[in-house]
Amino acid sequence: YTSSKCKGSSSISSDISSSTDHTPTKAPKNVATTEGLDSSTRTLSTPSPGLILPSKSSSLSSPALSSNGHETNSSSSSSAPAETVAVIHPQPGTHTRSRQSKTHHYAPIDLLPDHTLLQIFSHLSTNQLCRCARVCRRWYNLAWDPRLWSTIQLTGELLHADRAIRVLTHRLCQDTPNICLTLETVVVNGCKRLTDRGLHVVAQCCPELRRLEVAGCYNISNEAVFEVVSRCPNLEHLNLSGCSKVTCISLTQEASLQLSPLHGQQISIHYLDMTDCFSLEDEGLRTIASHCPRLTHLYLRRCTRLTDEALRHLALHCPSVRELSLSDCRLVGDFGLREVARLEGCLRYLSVAHCTRITDVGMRYVARYCPRLRYLNARGCEGLTDHGLSHLARSCPRLKSLDVGKCPLVSDSGLEQLAMYCQGLRRVSLRACESVTGRGLKALAANCCELQLLNVQDCEVSPEALRFVRRHCRRCVIEHTNPAFY
Repeated sequence: YTSSKCKGSSSISSDISSSTDHTPTKAPKNVATTEGLDSSTRTLSTPSPGLILPSKSSSLSSPALSSNGHETNSSSSSSAPAETVAVIHPQPGTHTRSRQSKTHHYAPIDLLPDHTLLQIFSHLSTNQLCRCARVCRRWYNLAWDPRLWSTIQLTGELLHADRAIRVLTHRLCQDTPNICLTLETVVVNGCKRLTDRGLHVVAQCCPELRRLEVAGCYNISNEAVFEVVSRCPNLEHLNLSGCSKVTCISLTQEASLQLSPLHGQQISIHYLDMTDCFSLEDEGLRTIASHCPRLTHLYLRRCTRLTDEALRHLALHCPSVRELSLSDCRLVGDFGLREVARLEGCLRYLSVAHCTRITDVGMRYVARYCPRLRYLNARGCEGLTDHGLSHLARSCPRLKSLDVGKCPLVSDSGLEQLAMYCQGLRRVSLRACESVTGRGLKALAANCCELQLLNVQDCEVSPEALRFVRRHCRRCVIEHTNPAFY
């Protein structure tokens, strides 16, 4: 009998509460000496619990059965009472062994080959993999196969994220000294106890890192971010949303000195989310733009200190931006949109929701220089009128999604222009547009047959107009507040 359980594993639930090294150890084998095939055997080591015979400690001798079935007193039974009595199974091939093999059962999953178990394990999360490593020795070895560890994903506000990252990377670095060559993605969103120490470990141990998400980790500072982008040259996706202490992204001074003049101080990030980074200012965005010229996706929602000047540097250094969100950046106005329009044919997604300084003037620049625009969110831009909507419709015929909710100056005339030139529209939000009536909705429904979502909540539209939309756009979901329409 051999114990197959693995002692201590690297599961998150155990490693966070203990810092011991979890290495599977072999169970000690029983050592026994036989005196004869027809007599009981005494051992000097403790055998498996299932093989221990019950004995009476009160008597120095125990009765035994003779070959004729009568009780006799065995002289050998009067020896040292501290010894343990065990049974040695007969030789292979006997009837006793075959009877025992029938009672030994294997779990069905144990019959699966290693490659099948690896395929199953590849669909498990980080925490689930660590739990599997605690089942048995075989699962321990399979669960820590480097091919399963291209991603580490941790969650939980109370999780000791620094310690969890340190334990995981230490285990993954056993085959290669202090380097996790297979680890490409680290996601620790919402782990509020993550600090710069955890990111320092990531920077030192994960040179092949391509994706890092630390959304909501408000204890992260510039220093840790600088070290990550300096030590991980392949980093492409960085989510810092909610990291209010981060004010900039740049290389460390040491990394900058090591770069050649031909390479420049460039960071290979393509995707950057700095939503709710309240401390980000124009100078910080200028530094980001100059160091990240390959940016294609940039989200700056609620970075309330940014002004039009920051967008000038963005358009100058990052000409490949395809998606840009400036929602709730209330200091951005028409001049900022003029700079954004310099991105020309690359821009596909633009959000300027609640940028109250934007008017038809800025929208005209976007319409003129960004003809490939697919998505526009101008909700809450109260200076936008039918005139700006008309420019947009004529110049951006590929528009798929439009949100002009809470724009009180948008009326049926603007919707008729949209219906005429943007017949591929699929999502339209007109929430709280007080000037919109059934006439504009009918024009949209008659020309935009691919419409999938129409939001007319808090709009004065009749049930008849809504039924007209439903008849002409059968796949359209209508969000409304009219109790007469059902």
